[in-house]
Amino acid sequence: MVTTLLVFVVALALIFDYTNGFHDAANSIATVVSTKVLTPFQAVVWAAAFNFLAYFVVKDHKVANFVSKIVFSDFVNIHVILAGLVAAITWNLTTWWFGIPSSSSHTLIGGFAGAGMTNALYMGSNAFLAVNMHYIIPIILYIVLAPFIGLFVAYLITIIILHICKNARPAAAERWFKALQLISSGLLSFAHGTNDAQKVMGILYLALISSKIIGAGAAMPEWIPLACYSAIALGTMSGGWKIVKTMGSKITKITPLEGVSAETAAAITLGFTEHFGIPVSTTHTITGSIIGVGLTKRVSAVRWGVTINLVWAWIITIPISALIAGIIFALLRVFGV
Repeated sequence: MVTTLLVFVVALALIFDYTNGFHDAANSIATVVSTKVLTPFQAVVWAAAFNFLAYFVVKDHKVANFVSKIVFSDFVNIHVILAGLVAAITWNLTTWWFGIPSSSSHTLIGGFAGAGMTNALYMGSNAFLAVNMHYIIPIILYIVLAPFIGLFVAYLITIIILHICKNARPAAAERWFKALQLISSGLLSFAHGTNDAQKVMGILYLALISSKIIGAGAAMPEWIPLACYSAIALGTMSGGWKIVKTMGSKITKITPLEGVSAETAAAITLGFTEHFGIPVSTTHTITGSIIGVGLTKRVSAVRWGVTINLVWAWIITIPISALIAGIIFALLRVFGV
């Protein structure tokens, strides 16, 4: 039965996807803007187009399926999903306001898990029995692994390119790499769409199951991926300029060559994790890739003070989102929503 609450939750999920888009726009466009290959407006339109292109290409929805299994179904209801979404949007907007490139993926996962755990307590169960550790452990592992994979691949690509182009004329090489950055930026935006839009797809799928609109194990309705890819693309077009500044200039100075390396490395990493259905952070991945290209110059080329602050934001995102979601779920119970 379609209820007002379900309609509200669907709208809220798409709002989160929209905030995910403008919060994570920096991941796709920071380097291409900082190297002046595209203007900010051109860059967000370019990124949004490739975000949406993923809708026509990716049909297996492995990441969405992964997210839908983070909390055991016995502890999932429409109020758990509502509390998780409100917490995720709250943290997304807070970090956007302060220009902190935290993970939209992890705030959604933290919020969903926190609400599920609080529901378990209300049901008289152990909170930790609500979360499926088989799915939580890979997420925690890739908080560490994704940036390091991006760092290693970016470092390797940069070294290879520098070796190949060691005799090239600098002016000609820069023109080539500015053109190539359009391709690498597009690939990263495509990978961002395949990874991040699917997380909300998994949440919406659960919302329909918990509301008895579809049965468990049913095929995902086609409107869900279409709506999610559209929302994230529109959000990307809105841009997150405070975060663009952090990603594009505060970590390390980026040249077109380094932009190609960082974006290509991040796209490869995200493609790898999407293939295995692991919901990783686009933010963590591109940050690691940017650090990787900085390290090819010298260790001091990376502004480690900024980087350490970013790492702290990554560490606290899941627990804070879980705490906020738990409080919201409790309030929903108190006020009988």
